[in-house]
Amino acid sequence: MDKYTMLKKIYQHPELNSDELQIICSAHDKVVMKKGDYLLKEEQVPNEYYCLESGLIRSFATNSEGEEVTTGFFSSDEVVIEVASLFLRTPTKENIHTLTDCVCWKISLDTFQQLFQKIPGFSAWGRDWMSEVLFSTKQRSLSMITDSATERYLTLRKEHPEIIQQAPLKYIASYLGITDSSLSRIRKEVANKT
Repeated sequence: MDKYTMLKKIYQHPELNSDELQIICSAHDKVVMKKGDYLLKEEQVPNEYYCLESGLIRSFATNSEGEEVTTGFFSSDEVVIEVASLFLRTPTKENIHTLTDCVCWKISLDTFQQLFQKIPGFSAWGRDWMSEVLFSTKQRSLSMITDSATERYLTLRKEHPEIIQQAPLKYIASYLGITDSSLSRIRKEVANKT
């Protein structure tokens, strides 16, 4: 897939015309990563974000007991970013690394900000994207409180089957807020019902 076709999927917005999309897309550089590569490590301040063309990426933080807790997954056609650290210019508490070989398109913060100021449709896209992320984060927070572990697993399986297929079980379990053994039991129960 060519760069423009891939990035257009992410940046598609009614207020952006094809010339503006072309300018935005041309500001991205291709980055190919191997499984296990880090895009961001704890205590770093990122200077860019990525648009993921192919592969699976995980974000995680380390809790007070020194255990890794998965905070998110990124799959094809998603923006890979640690928003607060990037825009507030503060050291991150998260790590972001590849779970598979990945192809990404990177844009620097400086370039993003220039385009954001220059192209009104890009600003509109950014506001809409941010609203979507905020909504999704709120839904996940509520789900962790109101839904059972089985319901959270079934939702993840339905909405993001690529995560279930490609991510190690321990990462999925920690993302769902359960133990590996609980996840194994849930998977067995679900499989027996289908």
